[in-house]
Amino acid sequence: MDGRDLNVCYEELGFTEAPFQVTPDTDYFFPSQQHLHALEHLQFGVASGELTMLTGEVGVGKTLVCRYLLRHPPKGVRFAYLLNPDQSYADLLGSIYQDLTGQVHQDRSIGALQRTLSHVLLELAGNGERVAVLVDEAHRLSGKVLEGLRLLSNLDTEKEKLMCLVFVGQPELERTLSRHALRPLSQRISTRFRLKPFNCRETMAYIRHRLLVTGPGTRFRFPPGAMILTHYLSGGVPRRINQLCHRALLAAFASHRFEVSLGMVLRARREITGLP
Repeated sequence: MDGRDLNVCYEELGFTEAPFQVTPDTDYFFPSQQHLHALEHLQFGVASGELTMLTGEVGVGKTLVCRYLLRHPPKGVRFAYLLNPDQSYADLLGSIYQDLTGQVHQDRSIGALQRTLSHVLLELAGNGERVAVLVDEAHRLSGKVLEGLRLLSNLDTEKEKLMCLVFVGQPELERTLSRHALRPLSQRISTRFRLKPFNCRETMAYIRHRLLVTGPGTRFRFPPGAMILTHYLSGGVPRRINQLCHRALLAAFASHRFEVSLGMVLRARREITGLP
């Protein structure tokens, strides 16, 4: 199916758009208890100026929580969002400067960027704004860059920090920070949270939430048995849930049915993984 065929499929099933797309769209934010707790931890860390860390396996919703925070930032906080940390320390400083000012710094040397960033942070603080640097995929940061960010976060006035750091990444980040050389940074992390996959009840609520957001008037059904099987096959990981449900929904449409069967979920798993 091409894009137009898929749109027809969703419309005929009673949806305004794809209910199980895998992109981190904040309109689909599912307020599970643990995702709300993760968001609260990030908000607290940013509000208090403390170094904060959020970890979790691939596909559990870390980036979606980050983007929800960026879309609903605490009052008086300006964010620098680093989505690609796999770069040199100088490039990382340049990205922070560009996010905060909207300009590209001409002198790409570390010394010049650090001096300029210090002035920017002081100027923003004078205007009542604090800065939070949110690093997504932080498990990809090298030890050298992590240490540089720690030193950068030391910038403060007599009364408050000028910049706080928020690290978001896979569990490898926890192992990286456990290294002896990085203990000064690890000891400064005062707010930590780890996202886990959904349990069965959360998976079922998540699927219903997606169907309700995109098709409040649809008569399309995802029976409890199909949702339980989806949880089992996905391990409760939201990204895998989306992939299975998307395939199963298309299978129902191809069969001219408004209900997903167990066989459709199993077929979706085979198509995605190639496993028998």
